[in-house]
Amino acid sequence: MTTRDPAEIEENLWRAAEELKTLETLEDVKQWWAAYYISLGHRRLGRLLLGQPVERLVEQSLRGTSE
Repeated sequence: MTTRDPAEIEENLWRAAEELKTLETLEDVKQWWAAYYISLGHRRLGRLLLGQPVERLVEQSLRGTSE
């Protein structure tokens, strides 16, 4: 469970999801990952990368579950 502000997490998730749509190379993905790793963590980033909807990730953050 995180102690971060849920609004901040949601904002970062939406921003990361939008940026993900513009990535073209492996180097782009590496830079994207490095930019968001600290604020979102590897689980959320991996789920975004695999196509999970931002809405679901936000809901999981609010519930405090990673399932």
